[in-house]
Amino acid sequence: MRIPSNRRFTRITPTPSASSYRRLKSYVSDCRAVLLPSFGGPHVLELRSHVPVPPLKPHEVLVRARAVSVNPLDTRIRAGYGRSIFERLLPVILGRDVSGEVAAVGASVRSVSVGEQVFGALHPTAVRGTYTDYAILSQEEVTPKPDSLTHVEASAIPFAALTAWRALKSTARISEGQRILVVGGGGAVGFAAIQLAVVGGCSVVTTCGSQSIERMLAAGAEQAVDYVAEDVELAIKGKFDAVLDTIGVPETERMGINFLKRGGYYMTLQGEAASLADRYGLAIGLPAATAFLLKKQLLYRYSRGIEYSWTYMRADLEGLIEIRKLCESGKMKIPVDKTFPITQVKEAHEAKDKKLIPGKVVLELD
Repeated sequence: MRIPSNRRFTRITPTPSASSYRRLKSYVSDCRAVLLPSFGGPHVLELRSHVPVPPLKPHEVLVRARAVSVNPLDTRIRAGYGRSIFERLLPVILGRDVSGEVAAVGASVRSVSVGEQVFGALHPTAVRGTYTDYAILSQEEVTPKPDSLTHVEASAIPFAALTAWRALKSTARISEGQRILVVGGGGAVGFAAIQLAVVGGCSVVTTCGSQSIERMLAAGAEQAVDYVAEDVELAIKGKFDAVLDTIGVPETERMGINFLKRGGYYMTLQGEAASLADRYGLAIGLPAATAFLLKKQLLYRYSRGIEYSWTYMRADLEGLIEIRKLCESGKMKIPVDKTFPITQVKEAHEAKDKKLIPGKVVLELD
């Protein structure tokens, strides 16, 4: 596939011939990308030139990336999380979030056009990620970027906000007047969840580190509890309609379950599907994870009257559009603590691994 540099070439046909591409000298067929050839520390990441850009499918959009954020999922995959899925596909390209311009569109795409500023996010198991000059997303995964946001600001939002959206809007179906507890509000998903719940007319309580308390309260949380300095279970009063646990360790799960009303929802970001598949292989691990989840769901449903679920980000164009509207109205923002050029991707990952930068890190592409 070759990328049009002339506005006359705005659409890629489903099955173009190689010879037709070769005749168009204004096209390029490769770009820079950060490849993960093996699992390990930040040193395994390789920024390579001349990485092929695959042909666009009819529903796909080619985005000239200007900024991509570093998510916890990126550093975990780099270290070996999800190896049962990714190992046989190495080298892969990391990255989920992206903000940039549309460079080309597939034949059936009508939602965005060439030259338009867009932002969006790939699903968690994508093999060709966004750490590249040219990212490929489906038309369900991108939407016009809010004019009020820079590419750096926009790239920090979609993956985290869509994860929170799936938990609160799709799973718990929160409504005005409900009480929501966000365990770990200082992270990007937790902070997005607080903003979504506040906009939805909910009363929000969260746990976080001391450095994040003011930001949580400014975002609309009614109470922000320092989980280090305070006894969370004594500091928080009453029951909740939904708990989003972004930490997902046994202690926070026990606490979250105890805080729920009957009929409430407990949702954790730390599901066991990938870890069990990594440990036992896909053939055994995925059925084992399904059985483990079902056991917990039945246990909590019949003993406490609550719903238990593992939450993952999924492409949701309706949700992404609503998130864009919230960004435009100033009601959704995820602060960026530091940016790195894409050439310093190893340094960016090292900083996150060593917890030198607590907040969002974004890679810029020139």
